Amino acid sequence: MAYKPPSAQPPSTLLRQARPLRLLLNQAERLAHLQRLLESQLQPAARAHCHLASWRDGTLLLVVTDGHWATRLRYQQKRLQRQLQDLEAFANLQRIQFKVQPPVAPPKPLSNSTALSQNAAENLRDTAEGITDPKLRAALERLASHAQRASKKTEP
Repeated sequence: MAYKPPSAQPPSTLLRQARPLRLLLNQAERLAHLQRLLESQLQPAARAHCHLASWRDGTLLLVVTDGHWATRLRYQQKRLQRQLQDLEAFANLQRIQFKVQPPVAPPKPLSNSTALSQNAAENLRDTAEGITDPKLRAALERLASHAQRASKKTEP
């Protein structure tokens, strides 16, 4: 008897049928809704710097991109709390906490993208001609050859 895999289903169907995935999706939708409500009460400049992390037991945890925005939001905390308490979703809001978490920057490429000019390559070759040490001379010539390879890559 051969194994017959189940027919493929769209991801949205899978998310709605599997209980753990459905709970996770519902939680994500709830947080997205609460984030929109929070943004409606924030100043436009602060919206990109403040994100809702959690909402439980009357405590709202907000993640802020840097200390500057955390300080600005702490000064406005009482006003923000009153405005959010007026919304049904935040009716039992008792306190707001701010945590500073800088955004994760993508890693910088490790490659050195500086190209060697033809003039620099000629200077290296001229210097290599006057060097008596064979290892140093070979190293300078290898370095000068990089300019030739770089110019060949850029030529049509």
